[in-house]
Amino acid sequence: ETLEPSGLGALMALLEERKQRLMAEGLFDEARKQLLPVLPTIIGVVTSPSGAVIRDILHRLADRFPRRVLLWPVKVQGEGSAAEVAAAINGFNALPELETPPLPRRPDLIIVARGGGSLEDLWSFNEEIVVRAAADSFIPLISAVGHETDVTLIDFAADRRAPTPTAAAEMAVPVRADLLVNVDSLARR
Repeated sequence: ETLEPSGLGALMALLEERKQRLMAEGLFDEARKQLLPVLPTIIGVVTSPSGAVIRDILHRLADRFPRRVLLWPVKVQGEGSAAEVAAAINGFNALPELETPPLPRRPDLIIVARGGGSLEDLWSFNEEIVVRAAADSFIPLISAVGHETDVTLIDFAADRRAPTPTAAAEMAVPVRADLLVNVDSLARR
């Protein structure tokens, strides 16, 4: 007599309902988006400390333009992971603007990253607490959750969406060698 979605169908229905509600609140509006800094001094990364994601980000930053990185370690899936991710975003925003030992200064940019996975694995990044933390961040934020085909609600609230964590590192900093060539060319002129 009745049909109801279950499993993946139920999650997709919940995701779409949440997306429409948050969109109606204006959390995904383009007018809210901030520009990324051209050359951030400190980059805050919210991810698991033990996965390949942090190594990929650090490696790409080292190749392009080494920057100081502050890692806020979190669980990226499972019970309590959404609260940890939201607390990390809020924690970076709460850091002081100037270095005040033992606290570091606030980063100029935040990357929230996680490798790919199933809809269930990435679900923490669809939780309202995470989306609101990303939307409320006054530090520009890049969402780098999953791979190119994965889309989560934090992607809509973030200032920029990167298709992969490595691409987020590429968005974060320019190539140092290219900048040096440009400066040298300008100096010669």
